[in-house]
Amino acid sequence: MLIIIVRSVVLYLLIVVALRLMGKKQLAQLQPSELVTTILVSNIATLSLEDSSVPMIYGIVPIFMIVCLDVFTSYILLKSPGVRRIFTGTPQIIISDGVIDQRVMKNLRYSIDELNESMREAMIFDITEVQYAIVETTGKINFYQKSKYRTVQNGDMNITLPNSDPPYLLIKDGQINRPVLSRWDGGEERLLRILSLKGLKQSDVFMLTFDKNNGIHIVMKEKAGGKVYDLPSDA
Repeated sequence: MLIIIVRSVVLYLLIVVALRLMGKKQLAQLQPSELVTTILVSNIATLSLEDSSVPMIYGIVPIFMIVCLDVFTSYILLKSPGVRRIFTGTPQIIISDGVIDQRVMKNLRYSIDELNESMREAMIFDITEVQYAIVETTGKINFYQKSKYRTVQNGDMNITLPNSDPPYLLIKDGQINRPVLSRWDGGEERLLRILSLKGLKQSDVFMLTFDKNNGIHIVMKEKAGGKVYDLPSDA
């Protein structure tokens, strides 16, 4: 009995350390690779607890090997957008201006009931109120309501703004975000012209967003100085 207690304590502490090494997001919404890692770690720990004849090292080594593999995979995903798309996919717009994209729903195997449930969780009960709904790579749906339905101060101040798109993330980590660029009416030529206005290299840009109301926001990579540039939307 004492052996089981000691093994339980050791494995508990080991798994806590392992999850901390994999990052805080491991404890919340999991990417596919993170979910696989969590399942494997829990199964290995269970085997070590159920059979006291199995040496502890047979549980410890595989757990740390899996954690190291997860950390290495996370690094590769961070550096390679192509590999990241294969492992985690890309966010998908499932509702645009109150209209459901049935093709996306079919590809993601989402049902009407699941979509309605997600809307109710966001306190939205009428699909016509939705400007955009985006399915994240974790499977969670985020809703962007039309301006007249959003809980903001505009209504309190009797200000009515036209419906606007959410900010476009056009460049991330030095790479053009092609799926978003295809929905932006500016095109790649204008995007490159925006960079040339400030004499910036695309590979040095950490993030570039475009918002019709708030303008263009550019954040440079740390190795390029980490500077921030704000330009008008008509630049």
